[in-house]
Amino acid sequence: MSRVAKTAVNVPQGVDVTLKAESIAVKGALGVLELAQSSLVKVEQNANALSFQPVDASREADAMSGTMRQLVNNMVVGVAKGFERKLTLIGVGYKAQAQGAKLNLTVGYSHPVVFDMPAGIKVETPSPTEILIKGSDRQRVGQIAAEIRAVRPPEPYKGKGIRYADEKVAIKETKKK
Repeated sequence: MSRVAKTAVNVPQGVDVTLKAESIAVKGALGVLELAQSSLVKVEQNANALSFQPVDASREADAMSGTMRQLVNNMVVGVAKGFERKLTLIGVGYKAQAQGAKLNLTVGYSHPVVFDMPAGIKVETPSPTEILIKGSDRQRVGQIAAEIRAVRPPEPYKGKGIRYADEKVAIKETKKK
């Protein structure tokens, strides 16, 4: 059995988990998330914990049990605490400005780049060179952060661009004559 699936998912106070034949719904203070149920995994709900068991001994069922456990754990953490991703802008004149559900980026193009945030995702700019993306769905927060970073990824010679706050960019040496 998957080592990840052996650990039960603890459900904190204030989070409700609903098991249906076709889906798992998690409801908490920060919203409601839903995941399609896999036929290869058997989910059992005890008092304050969820356990995941593969239906048979196949590799697919074993792998899916660990995957389902981690996806449900991310949903429980997301509706209880939420997830956030921080981006920084490096470069002269590079700045970001959050206006409601829109993010305006000035990153060296002849025009400003405007990003519309989907429902459930909040964006903040604590300073003009920092972007903070928050939400309850871990996958969507990461995807939005990746799309914003793709507008101007860090270049390898000066390091200018949009990067994750914890990202290290290896700077190349310039060509010598």
